[in-house]
Amino acid sequence: LKLGQCFNAQVTKQSGYGNIGSQMFSLAAIVLTLIGGSSAARMRGLPNQKVVNPNLNATHAAIQSASRHHNTPCTCDANNPTWIPPTRTVPKCIFIDLGAADGNSFRAFLSNSYGLVSGCPSGGQWEAWLVEANGQFTSALAAEQAAHPQQVHQLGATAAYMCKGTTSFSIDPDVAHNRWGSSMKVDHGVHKVSVPLVNVIQLIAENTIPADWVMLKVDVEGAEFDIIPCLAQFPNARLVDRMYLEEHTWLSVDSAFTKQQYEQAKASLKTAGVDIPVYFSHTM
Repeated sequence: LKLGQCFNAQVTKQSGYGNIGSQMFSLAAIVLTLIGGSSAARMRGLPNQKVVNPNLNATHAAIQSASRHHNTPCTCDANNPTWIPPTRTVPKCIFIDLGAADGNSFRAFLSNSYGLVSGCPSGGQWEAWLVEANGQFTSALAAEQAAHPQQVHQLGATAAYMCKGTTSFSIDPDVAHNRWGSSMKVDHGVHKVSVPLVNVIQLIAENTIPADWVMLKVDVEGAEFDIIPCLAQFPNARLVDRMYLEEHTWLSVDSAFTKQQYEQAKASLKTAGVDIPVYFSHTM
């Protein structure tokens, strides 16, 4: 498949949706650097195929135990029988934006900076989930949802995490940079709010199908060190095709997992077929 062609998503999927690995895009609202990403086509199974970690139960139990010994609002929930998968059969692009700010990355998606939208399955069909904990951006996200009914689903004043619950969220006082350091993992010591948590794994499980092209953008100021190891325990983690992961390695956060567990989780996701190019955004 070439850039701009429609996907034959029922049978194969191309790892370079839009063939953007190793290309660079400069935007007025958001500057992205994408390095690497597989250049070869990646085959993925038919819609009913699943990838299951044979050591899932033992590993999941170990992770649950580890997360209980850290200051986390809830424990990893990566495989819940109450989750209801979607019944639709028509594939599309799914853009899940964790740390959506005012919708700047979503607008970059619409502007083809994550690949040509016209190349999405089923003649360019797409949906987007915009998750942002800082309530000051809720009105902007609601406007995006109103402009794209049935396509954009905004979860304003909601933090992305590995489980459901509530958390304290610290607002970055740096207005000049769009309060880009706001975080549930870092205390800025000025303004804190309580927000609900959405389980990212549940969001994926209940809103994507194997024939979709799923893009997961993760820019959550340290919460990635909990989310990614939990996501790696999801039996259907390969529902995600490409993950744009911004790693805040300079932050000192109290994660439920060790650095080794985090790195092992990334390796596991890559082995399962999730493309993880190097990614950095100069805004939220």
